[in-house]
Amino acid sequence: MMMQTDTKVGRAETEAAELLVLTHCEGEPLGRPDAAGLDKVLGGSLRDLLQSREFEGRAGEALVYHTHGKVPAKRLLLVGLGKKHQLTLDAIRQALGHAVKRVRQCKVDSFAAVVPAVIPKAQTPLEVAQAMTEGAILGNYQFTAYRSDNGTPINVERMTILTQQKAQLRPLSEGIRRGLATAEAAVLVRDLCNHPSNVMTPTRIANEAKKIAKEEALNLKILEQKDMEQLGMGALLGVARGSHEPPKFIILEYNGAKKKDDRPVVLIGKTITFDTGGISLKPAENMEHMKADMTGGAEVLAAVRAAARLRLPLRLVSILPVAENMPGGRAMKPGDIVKTLSGKTVEVQNTDAEGRLILADALAYAQRYNPVALVDIATLTGACVVALGQFAIGMFGTDDKLKAQVQKSGQKSGERVWEMPLWEEYFEQLRSDVADMRNIGGRGGGMITAALFLSKFAGDGPWVHIDIASTDWSERERGYIPKGPTGIGTRLLIQYLIDRSL
Repeated sequence: MMMQTDTKVGRAETEAAELLVLTHCEGEPLGRPDAAGLDKVLGGSLRDLLQSREFEGRAGEALVYHTHGKVPAKRLLLVGLGKKHQLTLDAIRQALGHAVKRVRQCKVDSFAAVVPAVIPKAQTPLEVAQAMTEGAILGNYQFTAYRSDNGTPINVERMTILTQQKAQLRPLSEGIRRGLATAEAAVLVRDLCNHPSNVMTPTRIANEAKKIAKEEALNLKILEQKDMEQLGMGALLGVARGSHEPPKFIILEYNGAKKKDDRPVVLIGKTITFDTGGISLKPAENMEHMKADMTGGAEVLAAVRAAARLRLPLRLVSILPVAENMPGGRAMKPGDIVKTLSGKTVEVQNTDAEGRLILADALAYAQRYNPVALVDIATLTGACVVALGQFAIGMFGTDDKLKAQVQKSGQKSGERVWEMPLWEEYFEQLRSDVADMRNIGGRGGGMITAALFLSKFAGDGPWVHIDIASTDWSERERGYIPKGPTGIGTRLLIQYLIDRSL
């Protein structure tokens, strides 16, 4: 059950709550009017905590304070935002992620959170409320579907955002509405990626798409293997050959545009439900993470659902090429040549470079929609992890305006992108002696050659490629980011759609 979130006008010192969350910037005096007013009623106790440095306001710091009946709130939870001059929306998101975990530890199922006294420069109450909502819901995330020994998990069911300014109610409510849609989308992605591949098969992905299409009244088209054969999707079919699980090609359409014939934004997500590497078999270590090689597809599925729930005034098409990459008697082999939907031929020198193959057919299919913007998102390359580590998403593109829009949305959502070069010189590494190109370009610039490969199928319109291989899985829990599948990239896509709609 998703955490319910609302807002109301009230004062911290008179708010009756099981637990009241207050945020604080490191090295700053108590914020006015809420924290200062509360401290006065508490006889200066909060100021004493700061002076003794028992609580300093550092990012990630949290302290529970029992009020002993001096104010209606039974407990206070002080949460640090870090230094004021470094404050961002994501710092607020992280603070609420830390807060909700402490709320859960206190065995409390609801809490109130005061709007921060200090907000990031040039940001609005709407954006702050969206960040607070996202941080709390995503920080509260737990995946327990396959655990039989954990009893009933403690779940925080409600958050109330408290403001003293009546004029803030409307923007705060709109921020909450957006935050709920984006957080729900990221939760869906985490759930889909946490399910094991013996459950989350291509057929199950298709069933999830059917469910969303029915709930949100979306147009749905699913191409089966025979349909792909008739169209000539040789690259996608080649990847799927080694598996007993039949591939799927899923198209979901949402049309909220004022002019029904508006050109659509098209999103494409790599959807490999499990990636063994095929005949070019991966090492056994950490191969279990490859159940999340469908993150891109899950994210475009969640994005179209969010667009429908937010009733965004645009036309959107989400495309999911879905397959399982397995070794087997019929599996594609190194040296095989496949003919893509575009007519271009590819020499497959490594079957573990399969994501770019299924995306090649999806990008070619997307040209039928004459997209106003084309964005693909994929856990594409290990080279992305080497180049960018775990905090940046790789971005390539052919259109400066679209790249700038995606970059700005990344800053807002806290899912930041970093542009890499898409220079034609790198195509020398992809030249094949026997086909139009090969699917790998050697060790140097692996993320770049993968993106350049995709560019040959992306058409002439505005296109951006997003490589989330560096951020889709986390080895540790931090703030609102869980250990395991993160869903990072989902809110970036939705924020881009929101920003485009304004």
